[in-house]
Amino acid sequence: RKPSDRLHGAYLIFFLLGIGSLLPWNFFITAKHYWMYKLQNCSDQAGPAASDLRDYFESYISIASTVPTVLCLIGNVLLVNKVPASVRILSSLFVMLAVFLVITVLVKVDTSAWTTPFFTLTIGCVVLISSASTIFTSSIFGLSSRFPMKNLQALISGQAMGGTISAVASLIDLAAAADVTDSALAYFLTADIFIVVCIMVYLLLPRLEYSRPKESPSLAAVPPDSSAEDEAEPGGTTNTSFLPKSASIPPLRLILQKTAFLGFCLFYVFFISIIIFPSLSSNIESVSKSSGSLWSTKYFAPLTSFLLYNFADWCGRQITAWIQVPGPKSKLLPILVLLRTIFLPLFILSNYQPRAHIRTVVFNQDVYPVVFTALLGLSNGYLGTLVIVYGPKIVPKELAEAAGLVMTFYVMLGLAVGSACSILIVHFM
Repeated sequence: RKPSDRLHGAYLIFFLLGIGSLLPWNFFITAKHYWMYKLQNCSDQAGPAASDLRDYFESYISIASTVPTVLCLIGNVLLVNKVPASVRILSSLFVMLAVFLVITVLVKVDTSAWTTPFFTLTIGCVVLISSASTIFTSSIFGLSSRFPMKNLQALISGQAMGGTISAVASLIDLAAAADVTDSALAYFLTADIFIVVCIMVYLLLPRLEYSRPKESPSLAAVPPDSSAEDEAEPGGTTNTSFLPKSASIPPLRLILQKTAFLGFCLFYVFFISIIIFPSLSSNIESVSKSSGSLWSTKYFAPLTSFLLYNFADWCGRQITAWIQVPGPKSKLLPILVLLRTIFLPLFILSNYQPRAHIRTVVFNQDVYPVVFTALLGLSNGYLGTLVIVYGPKIVPKELAEAAGLVMTFYVMLGLAVGSACSILIVHFM
């Protein structure tokens, strides 16, 4: 007998955890006006080398947030059967909270005399928070892979909603606060509060009847269509490693063989997306910027890059709840994934600034980057979610959690390689 998800409690919890899994990254990149304010003395006082830190800040953030995560993800895959999910998830959440508190405190600290060390400290915080976020995200992916597909879809949809929330919060702060530091303080405090909310709802998950099987607790006795295969450890208060764990490393070769096709598709989807967003898209300026209007100077990038991309990404992920085509073995799937390469020249030939080498601007109207960004986000959300959801479902049930971690590895690998390429492309613009 399958327990019912009363009031969609588990679905909502996974949705909230999805929001929290990418919230740190989204709050970092959407606070662009704050970082530019903090680094302005760096470019004013220290010449071209320091100015480079400010002009290519998004590229450095992308590399610092993705490259270390690959190592953390590999370690998480190796430890999936040795360290309980509750330990991995809660420890990563507390690390994220601690680092974000440091960032929040630094908002009101005058860093004008040490902007270069501030930049170094910021990059160090990005490395720490991204590593913790990777462990949290991959562990939650693995956990949700043991539940019905709708819960995994809720997690993925929540990730995109996290980006939308951060973009909306950034716009509200930008419009309401007269001082940049006041805006950033409210902004980062919002992130602190939401990380605490994630800790609370995660502790609630194992208490739901939906998270406890009604059949035999052994893996072999769980029916293939069970709503949850996880068994809480007796006597624990935060036990979310619901299934008995073995001390052995999961058969990674078998999982990699079965997911290789989907893994390439997933890698390439996020490879293209991270090259463009935010390094290219957030530096596209309005062609009417010289008019001095608020739209063209203050709100163009936050609206047309961050908010539009994240909302389109969320829409694409949400569509997969109703439409799931093409299938995991369809030849159309890699074709659609590879077609996204066309976005690179489209954004490069838009009004990206500053540009020193490629002088030609083909798409010299504001409507073009709006359309391109919407299509980029929509295709990223839809295709990326399809592939992630398919991955744990094409392997034996007992390997679902490990397969979920492996699919997350493909995502992070695509982000890491794409981040490195984005720096090269931006420098050659």
